[in-house]
Amino acid sequence: MTAPRTESFGDVRPATPRARRWRAQVPLVVVVALGGGTGAAARYAASLWWPTQTGGFPWTTFWVNVVGCAVIGVFMVVITEVWAAHRLVRPFFGTGVLGGFTTFSTYAVDTRYLLGAGQVRTGLVHLAATPLAALTAVWLAAWATRRVLKRRQP
Repeated sequence: MTAPRTESFGDVRPATPRARRWRAQVPLVVVVALGGGTGAAARYAASLWWPTQTGGFPWTTFWVNVVGCAVIGVFMVVITEVWAAHRLVRPFFGTGVLGGFTTFSTYAVDTRYLLGAGQVRTGLVHLAATPLAALTAVWLAAWATRRVLKRRQP
């Protein structure tokens, strides 16, 4: 019977498929984190520039979400139909920057606050208007981008 072979410090073992997958994800995680920080900082700047009055309609949150969704509509058309972007552009800008900028968690908190404060009508308007406006913004921005790009083609 022979003793099992032990690895010495000089032996280099090939990376396992799991380790390779993990290492391949590191750049993705980094660009999403950097983009998310950038988008969240921009959203915070918007809230400082245009603060919501206590008990009032949360216009800042509403418009941040609508504008962010419109930019998502333009961005997705450009990177899927026009420009062959680097594999990290979409995670950085789409998931990171725009994901950090748009704030549907704050939308939910604002709605809950309005409803809890007895402003049921305003809360329900906010609850319905934000996703409707955001989805409309994505659709209109994508449609308009395609129209503009068609006109520019020879």
